[in-house]
Amino acid sequence: MNDRGLLPIPVPSIETQPFWDAVQERRLVMPKCTNCGAYRFPPSVACHVCESEGVAWVDVSGRGKVFSFVVYRRAYRSAFKDRLPYVLAIVELEEGPRIPSNVVGVPVDDVVCEMPVAVVFEDVRDGFLIPKFTPRS
Repeated sequence: MNDRGLLPIPVPSIETQPFWDAVQERRLVMPKCTNCGAYRFPPSVACHVCESEGVAWVDVSGRGKVFSFVVYRRAYRSAFKDRLPYVLAIVELEEGPRIPSNVVGVPVDDVVCEMPVAVVFEDVRDGFLIPKFTPRS
């Protein structure tokens, strides 16, 4: 556990490295099956629809809507205590896949399901970017 109050940085795996590489370029990409066209997020070795191992990483719009969310009002790790309260959401992208992230740039009590959002990239520590979402009009 990180007791120094530093925000944690994801450690990419072989499956997620292309995602994090694109995020560092301020792009949002998703793995898409080259056989049936289904998106597979989180990334996996085989397609959940057709079991093909063929995959292409494709740019997605970064636009979507809040599918579900929770407001954290208690810090379970010291690194997050200065960010309270914050929203952890499942965002459904226009292309279909759902991604867990934060909704930022709006009071937490104004977040609602179906809220249109767009990706933004936040430097969380040492230049490492994380995709988050903000309301769009």
